[in-house]
This record gives sequence, C-alpha cells and structure tokens, in this order.
Amino acid sequence: MKKLFDELAYEVSKKTTEKYSTSFSLGILALKPSIRHSIYAIYGYVRLADEIVDSFHGYDRQRLLRRLYLETNAALEERISLNPILQSFQETVRKYDIDIDLINQFLHSMEMDLKKIDYDSERYKEYIYGSAEVVGLMCLQVFTEGDKQRYEELKPYAMKLGSAFQKINFLRDLKDDYHILGRTYFPNLDMAVFDNVLKSKIEDEIHKEFKEALLGIKKLPSSAKFGVYLAYKYYLSLFAKIRKKSSKEILENRIRIPNTQKAYVALKSYLRYKAAYL
Repeated sequence: MKKLFDELAYEVSKKTTEKYSTSFSLGILALKPSIRHSIYAIYGYVRLADEIVDSFHGYDRQRLLRRLYLETNAALEERISLNPILQSFQETVRKYDIDIDLINQFLHSMEMDLKKIDYDSERYKEYIYGSAEVVGLMCLQVFTEGDKQRYEELKPYAMKLGSAFQKINFLRDLKDDYHILGRTYFPNLDMAVFDNVLKSKIEDEIHKEFKEALLGIKKLPSSAKFGVYLAYKYYLSLFAKIRKKSSKEILENRIRIPNTQKAYVALKSYLRYKAAYL
C-alpha cells in the first residue's frame, strides 16, 4: 500500500530534522499535529541540499546538486519519488500549493555555496533570500493553509525572521565557514579586520529584524504561533550569547546553546505564551 510508503517518507523527514536540529524539532512539536509532518518535510528537503554543499567533500557536489534539482522536478511532475525525503516534500508542495519559484530560488542559493564568491550587498541579499527567506515562506504557506490574503499579509515578517535566523547562523558558524569551507557571507568583509565594531553593526541588523518578525509571529494562526515563537526564542537565546562574545571569540569557537538551557527556554516561552503575553 502506498500509504505505508508515505508514512515512511514523512518519518524519514522527521528523523532527519531530529538528527540535525534539536531547536527546530522542539519548535515543530509545538505546532498543531496536522501540520507538523509538512514542516518536517520542508526541513528534511532543505537539510538534504545543505548537506550536499556543506558536507559531501570529495564528491562532485555540483553534479549531486544538479541531480537533486532534476529529481525534485521529476517528483513534482510525476507526483512521486523513490527518495523518501523528496516524496514527503513533493506531497507537501502539492498539498499547500507551494510556489515552485521558492524552491528554485533555494536551490540557486545552494549552488552559490559551491562557488568562491566575494559577497557585495546585492549578492548577500540574494543569498539570504534564497537560503533562508524562501524557506520561511514555504513554511508560511503551510501555516496559512491556503489563505492567500493572510499569506501576503504575513510574508514580509516571515522573510525578516528567516533573514535574522540566517545571519545568526553566519555569526555562529563564522569559524568553520571561513577556515574549513572558505566562505564569508557578510558583504565586503575582510576577515583579517573583523572586529567588535563590525560585529556590533551586524548584530544591530539582526536585532531590528527580530523586532519586526515578532510583530508577524503575533499574527500567525493559533496552529503555528507557539511553534514559531519557540523557534524565535531559541534563536534569541543564541543571539544573546553571541552578543556577549568578542569578535575574536566567535572566530575561534562555535557558539552553542546546551539542551538544558533549551529546555528552560521552552518552559519559560510556554508560560509566557499561556499568560497571553504574546
């Protein structure tokens, strides 16, 4: 029965999410059960592409990414894939009528990671849009469940949240991105002169985006509001820890939030949410 394969496909996407991100896994658990599996499917797909460009060294990553692009198109056209992650993703795309342009833009940003790029402001914005903002928009199409008017209203806020998350990732991963992958995403940044002044400027951008994004989170449907708020609070706690570190410290160490602190954030966020402060 195909139902068994579909169940397996969503389970693989769920396991992929749990394996790679405890923060997003806990955030997804706070969503309404009926939409959780679709968000797992989106994360699983995004993770698959990200692994190709970040981890599969020693393989032809360009060829693998191209194959993913072709297999994605085939899955959407044929309405099935033998790859469980692609199967759950194409089901989700069709169910919520997710814009194909968002998927293509995401894959374009993944392709940018395979090239040596000196990021200026325009390319920086282009990369963040494709790597993070469109992922937020895919999720938003699930959250709004076909309500186009609500989607358009919340779209700018989802983009701000995705952008803030990605910029925090850039700061968190600055050491590995630069020393291992040879990447620097921030525009016109000379790593030899990365200092606290430049770090503070980036943090000011993130702080502003977080403030704007919270306005949108408050307007989300009840089915998604607490889950997104929880992910927001996890990243906010990571951001607070990064802000306390010097530019030298984040260049030398990857900043992490221990699971015990994540549990505390989850409890505090839940109490705040139930007290109607959100």
